Amino acid sequence: MAKKKEKTVVVESIPGTVETIVGNASAKGGVTQVRVKVMAGRDEGKIITRNVRGPVKVNDVLMMTETEYEARKIWKKTGGKK
Repeated sequence: MAKKKEKTVVVESIPGTVETIVGNASAKGGVTQVRVKVMAGRDEGKIITRNVRGPVKVNDVLMMTETEYEARKIWKKTGGKK
């Protein structure tokens, strides 16, 4: 049998600190929308909105592959007329 060659992928990560938790971004609560302050790179100091999967709390450090795009804002149901 032929051996499979392992591929190593190097992705530059940019650290960011969770500033605030906006709310749940999914119906079942598996994704949380947070505001993150970028700690390095060309967008250093910028605060962006990201969706995070799994448990997260304020002051956690996220390693992001890109900082150019932001998550859409969460729509909150008001229960009334538009």
